[in-house]
Amino acid sequence: MLILTRKKGESIIINGTIEVKIMDVEEGKVSIGIEAPRDVDIFRKELYESIQEENVKAAKQHIDIHEVNQLLKRNK
Repeated sequence: MLILTRKKGESIIINGTIEVKIMDVEEGKVSIGIEAPRDVDIFRKELYESIQEENVKAAKQHIDIHEVNQLLKRNK
């Protein structure tokens, strides 16, 4: 892990395309701004982990192809 010290208004560049800027530091909270290409997904860590857990659950679900076929026929 790389640990850096930055002040309000300072930033870091990641991979030449992503800028993380310290916007404000107040009452123990740090506000950051992130500039990145549109094709780069940016998530809070807890949300990212939740998405990953849901993806694992969905991948483990058993799907009965006959049941899906029946549902499709009913919805036509």
